[in-house]
Order: sequence, then structure tokens, then C-alpha cells
Amino acid sequence: MSGPLGGVRVLVLSGMGPVPYVSMLLADMGAQVVRVVRPAHRMARALAQTDGLRDEYDVANRGVETTALDLKDPRGVETAQRLAAAADVFIEGYRPGVVERLGLGPAVVLGHNPAIVYARLTGYGQCGPRAQEAGHDINYVAQSGALHALARSGERPRPPINLLGDYAGGGAIGAFGIVCALLEATKSGRGQVVDVAMVDGVALLTAKLQGLRAAGLFSDEPGTNWIDSGAPFYDTYRCADGRYLAVGALEPDFYREFLAGLGADTTRWPDQNDRARWPHLRELIAATIVGRTRDEWESVYAGTDACVSAVLSFDEAAAAPHNAERGLYQRVGGVLQPAPAPRLARTPARRPSVPRTDQVAAADLLDAWAAPDLQSNNLLEELEVQQ
Repeated sequence: MSGPLGGVRVLVLSGMGPVPYVSMLLADMGAQVVRVVRPAHRMARALAQTDGLRDEYDVANRGVETTALDLKDPRGVETAQRLAAAADVFIEGYRPGVVERLGLGPAVVLGHNPAIVYARLTGYGQCGPRAQEAGHDINYVAQSGALHALARSGERPRPPINLLGDYAGGGAIGAFGIVCALLEATKSGRGQVVDVAMVDGVALLTAKLQGLRAAGLFSDEPGTNWIDSGAPFYDTYRCADGRYLAVGALEPDFYREFLAGLGADTTRWPDQNDRARWPHLRELIAATIVGRTRDEWESVYAGTDACVSAVLSFDEAAAAPHNAERGLYQRVGGVLQPAPAPRLARTPARRPSVPRTDQVAAADLLDAWAAPDLQSNNLLEELEVQQ
């Protein structure tokens, strides 16, 4: 196994949102990740309620192995328990209490394997009035306060796809928490529960903004600040060909370079810091930028410090010279995949691969992981009490 997490075994109860993303991040870095899915006869019903994405297109499942277990059957639960007893990390993304009822809660898993890192990925966390509520990315971002800020002045908030809650606040923060707990376990020999709530993670992303708010440098009125499209020199503009240019000329030196590249007489334009005249300044910038195509503007600003970039589609981003040289995206099996990040010099991540469509037999995993035998009778008795 290549990567810094080579040798780390991760058992994941299949889920949506941040669960597959965390799995991918850990697998990219060399961990052996095994996803537990429902048997085929039950999976067909479940697929009807999801996006129906076929395995070969499920990029978030790259590098991940799959095994089928019926967790409503005590025998399937016992197999999962044995695998967890030989694993370093256990990940689940159900509402609080669900895995406890299955017999796979933290008390049971840590009871068999005190050194395991037990990660729980949810929207609202393991406690609090909303812990049992269903939700999606948009709900967690709204609950955190961040969605309120994602709007232009006078317009409704716009959710940024599901990048903030599922992947940044949930997946990336979850992977960070897991690796932190793994590092601590190497010192103490003891595992622990990692409570990953997407609402917590998104709130954490706003740390800098909270400082700006407290200092009176960021208004709670959306679309009126320097970095939320309020400032005309930090926004996107339509070009002659209908494509867009991104302008981020915040600092005075960068702003002067931006104005110089426009090729217009800007001597009578409003001052950069004259907020009252920002609407007029926006009109002047827009009227100038619409006069050329996006690629023409990109050529004008290439190699400058004006902080101007073409707004690229995904295919354009993959082909852009800078990104292509770094291998930012790679086409694998006809599917565009982002490269693993960050980049480690001595123990690099795995290369992106086509997600596996086959399954590994649970019996083979038990042998490969040298999974210990458990007290089956005790487990069955515990399941009967919980049911």
C-alpha cells in the first residue's frame, strides 16, 4: 500500500454525503478501506431511493473495496463485529442510535477493539435538539449561519452545490478528525469516538469571518462586503462571448494593475474605497469587460498580479496549462477525476483509479485481516436485549 496511511484498515458502513468522501480521502492516502453494503436483494430497493449512480462512475469510491453483509441478520452483524475487531478505523453515518440498535455501536465495537477510532458522521451531531432530524447539505449550511452570507445584495441565499456541508465541513473535517485520533492512538494505545457533525464543520470554516465581524469589518448584510460580491473589484463579469471573468483585485497594488489592464481611461472613476460609489464603479467595470472575449482578457492579464482569472468549466480546467502540468485532473476510464491532495513528497498518495465494481467475500476479508473470533452467544444475547 502506498501513501502515508499504508497499513491502516478502515471499515465503513455504506452511506451518503460525507461518508464516501471520507472513505476516498483515506483510501487516496493508502489506507485499506472496505465498504459494507447491503446484499444484492436489498440493495436494489435502496438504489431506487438514491441517485442511481453506477459503480464505475462513483469517483468517491475509488480505491475502496466492497463487501456485502446483511446487518439485519445476526450473522452479518457478527461478521461486521469481527472485521471491526481487526480494523483501525470504523466509520458510520446513520442517525444517532441506529447502529446501537444493530449491535454495532461504540460500546460494542470499542469493547472488542479498545484501540479503534470510531467515527460518526452526521448532519447535526450526536446530541442536541436536532440530532434526530433528517437533513441535507443545504440544511446544515443554513443551520451553521454560513448560508445567510452566500447571497448577493437583495437576493436570496444560494447553496454552493453540496461542497460546504458534505465535503468540506463533513468529509474533510471528518478525515482530519480520524487522522488526529489515529495519531493519538499510536501514543496512548486507546481509540475513541470522533463525533463529526457537518454543522460543526461548516461553522469552523467561518472562523476568520467571525473575527472580521467582531472587529466591525464584515457586515451581516449579504453582498455588501469586500469578499462576498459587495466590492466591484471582487466579483465575476460577463465577457463579449457570454463567458465570465473572475476579478479578485482587493489590494491597492493589485487593483492598480487590474485597472491598467482594462485599457480604459479610468482617471475619473470612483476611488476603490468609496463604498457609496461602488454601484457606479461596478457598472464601469462591467461595461469595459463586456467589450472583449474571456480568452482575450485572460491573455491581457496573463503573468500579471491583477488577480484576474477566466471562469473555467471542469473540462477547461483539466486542459488549462497550469493545471495540466500539475495533473490537477486526470481522465481515468473516461471519467474526469481530481487528483488526490495534498501532495506528499516522500509518501505520495495513490494514483486515481477506476472505482471497483466487484465485491470481496467477507470470508476472505476475515482471513486476510486475521479477524478474531468473538463470543457469538453473547452478541446474540445483546442483540435480543436491544431489540
